Amino acid sequence: MNPSTAFATVMVDELIRNGVREVVLAPGSRSAPLALALAQADRAGLIRLHVRIDERTAGFLAIGLMRGSGLPVPVVTTSGTAVANLHPAVLEASHSGLPLLVLSADRPPELRGSGANQTTDQLKIFGDAVRLFHEIGTPSKQPGQVAYWRSVISRAVSIAVGARTADPGPVQLNCAFAEPLVPDHLADWPEPLDGRTAAWTTVHPGAVSPSAVSPGPKTVVVAGDGASQSARLVAEAGGWPLFAEPSSRSRIGPSVISTYRLLLAASGLAAEIERVLVFGHPTLSRPVSQLLANPAVEVIVVAPTGRWPDAARRATLVAPALEVTGPDDPAWLERWQAADALARPVLGKLDGLSGPVVAATMGEAIGADGMLVAGSSNAIRDLDLAPVVPIRTVANRGLAGIDGTLSTAVGAALANAGPTYALLGDLAFLHDANGLVIGPDEPRPDLRIVVLNDNGGGIFSTLEQGAGEYAEHFERVFGTPHAVDLQALCAATRTPYQLVSTRDDLRAAVERTVAGIDVIEVRFDRSTLRAQNAAITAAVREALG
Repeated sequence: MNPSTAFATVMVDELIRNGVREVVLAPGSRSAPLALALAQADRAGLIRLHVRIDERTAGFLAIGLMRGSGLPVPVVTTSGTAVANLHPAVLEASHSGLPLLVLSADRPPELRGSGANQTTDQLKIFGDAVRLFHEIGTPSKQPGQVAYWRSVISRAVSIAVGARTADPGPVQLNCAFAEPLVPDHLADWPEPLDGRTAAWTTVHPGAVSPSAVSPGPKTVVVAGDGASQSARLVAEAGGWPLFAEPSSRSRIGPSVISTYRLLLAASGLAAEIERVLVFGHPTLSRPVSQLLANPAVEVIVVAPTGRWPDAARRATLVAPALEVTGPDDPAWLERWQAADALARPVLGKLDGLSGPVVAATMGEAIGADGMLVAGSSNAIRDLDLAPVVPIRTVANRGLAGIDGTLSTAVGAALANAGPTYALLGDLAFLHDANGLVIGPDEPRPDLRIVVLNDNGGGIFSTLEQGAGEYAEHFERVFGTPHAVDLQALCAATRTPYQLVSTRDDLRAAVERTVAGIDVIEVRFDRSTLRAQNAAITAAVREALG
């Protein structure tokens, strides 16, 4: 067995021993030893392999698999620009704390910098975005190689999942493969290739001590992306209002204020807030950002890792966890609940298939058993205004980009045991249309994709540049109309497609059994978005008296 084949065999085996169950592969020549070892493991039922022709799509497919399963996922590429195409997914994994394992194939050092085909400097190509970079080195038959390989792989997985640091994130192992790149079995390997019965190295997590927080100041709990149930538990223990984003995994229970975004902008309650407890990574709401930047408000950030969100740089305390010493005066939460009850009917009166109506309709139709992948821009903000429904919602909020959304949804659906749905805008759909390109021999998910098509960048209509004084250049540089026929685009990949124009049609389309991938398009006129948002805020203000 040649060194490259031996190394690939050991790497795949050690990844499996460390809990890896899904692997994404983009094809290439230099990565052939790993590709063949992975295909063999897939055939043996030890892992599930997913092959994609586009490295960026492959990276975001891995993101989706991790969001759906919570397990580390390797993505394997060949050398050269293939590695660079993973950068957006690496950044998303870094900011979201996802254990992405980048296994980049490379030429041996003596062939680099020579002008050879597909060679570039891949060392630390992702900079500080990865928690670990390690250059494996050219495999050889020297004694101790197997222990070295297994130790490095085990350590890389441990660092990726945050076993000691509680700071999970992507890692890169740069793997130098020398020819021959295919098995030859012409020589015996000088030492056993098998390892211990489990992972080569087991890492135990460190202890986390909570900080005490007492009742008194008028407190609200903000739960951003990935906050988990800890935000809900703290809010309920203190009797405080909970402002939970859709992907926070804490948007449930009596403390949730479903219209918090509107109430912060339209009610006088916002001016009374004295303390904010921040969980996760809040990114959706300008009113929340303004609240966190208010110098009169105490900000406490809960972050079990060495990284924490504090965009306004106003946090007075960063704690690994919080322990509430006792419940607060219930009158504070009751006032927010009463305001929420007055504001909610305003959204219920919206006519037609506006974004909030589509989000609410999907929530009703999906139910608690489904999983929803939310695209960035308007899609997740529409969900943020929807009634509270206990749907597992995931989203790429680490950087809140629109790239890779379809592939993320495909990966999440492949990792999910139940039906999976995606809600995204037309630009996010077009940006990752390659995510619908899945080979005939690849595992296929059950995924229903709902596209909010306003023929361009609708979210910009609601921001400063959407004001009338900038109308002269708005359409070209912000609105960016594309006039793409989504039905024809779906037909190119033989993806079933349906256009809906009424709420009843949408409900019927979403409620159908999800079998395979299909697309539902809902069309909007984005020129009305700015006025619609202003009207909703005004109506809430009037309802509150």
